[in-house]
Amino acid sequence: MLTDYIGPGTKLDLQPMVKLNNAVVGGKKKNHESRIYDILSDDRIEIMMPTEKGKLVLLQVDDEYDLYFYTPKGLYQCFARIIDRYRSNNIYILVMDLTSNLRKYQRREYYRFSCALDMWQRLLKEEEIDTISRNGMLVPDPALPLKHSVIVDISGGGLRFVGNYHYEEDSLICCIYHLITHDSDKEYRLIGKVIKVQELPNKPGQYEHRVQYVNINEEEREEIIHFIFEEERRNRKR
Repeated sequence: MLTDYIGPGTKLDLQPMVKLNNAVVGGKKKNHESRIYDILSDDRIEIMMPTEKGKLVLLQVDDEYDLYFYTPKGLYQCFARIIDRYRSNNIYILVMDLTSNLRKYQRREYYRFSCALDMWQRLLKEEEIDTISRNGMLVPDPALPLKHSVIVDISGGGLRFVGNYHYEEDSLICCIYHLITHDSDKEYRLIGKVIKVQELPNKPGQYEHRVQYVNINEEEREEIIHFIFEEERRNRKR
């Protein structure tokens, strides 16, 4: 039961979501902190409306969030949607339906492979993100201009690239690159979330971006990991 893991007073973080390829992923807005007010059933909870600098953050009905619960048994995660909000005894409450099962959350780390691979990318437009939210699909417009950059390390979870421009952190970008193995040459078109940006200390005007994949399927992830293993074996033979 839900109450075996969480209960009134449990601290949680809410991460805004957009839908991508029928899955929900991190969006652009900042995370919010809150606490559980009450457990109504195994798939419905009430939480306190988040505050920031003493002011209420009025989250909207029908918005979807990725919830992270901090419990004595560890960190747990699920997806949820706001279905109602109200005030009771001067406490502002959000009613949320859980849209996935509660699961133990474990951060996965992937080996980073140093490389120098050409990549082209661009910032997703707001209307594209809206389309993704509604339809869960993205068909990139081939007519839109792309920027060139160089991937300097890659893993099954994301990549790091360098270019003479910079995106804002939390931006969603379309990344296009090729991986060549002994039996294939495949183009990847993946959506990534910019996690961190910094100017290279010895190269003014050059910016390093760390990107996390948000729409990758397990087949593509395994292909990337396979490419890394192949390149590692090739390097050892040299």
